[in-house]
Amino acid sequence: MIVRILGEGQFRVDEDAATTLTALDKDLDAAVRDEQQAAFAAALHAAVALVRAQGTPLAADEIVTADYILPFSDATVDEVRKLLADGTIPGDSVGLP
Repeated sequence: MIVRILGEGQFRVDEDAATTLTALDKDLDAAVRDEQQAAFAAALHAAVALVRAQGTPLAADEIVTADYILPFSDATVDEVRKLLADGTIPGDSVGLP
């Protein structure tokens, strides 16, 4: 499975990490839905730490569609809500010129 952390790059993770990431993704979704910044920050920190620790970074020139996209590691609930609403990713290094 390929996971992209906005602003950092893409990582390949194994099935065990993907299973844990799926559970954390549910926590992230609930925190965004309920506007719970502390719960969101905890779940995001855990997800990013998992991907960094267990993932293998892809080469910068390797273009692969991500299965999961995690926001910037210091993103807030408000920033993610905006991202989900309009699809723009301010400051992301990958995008249209």
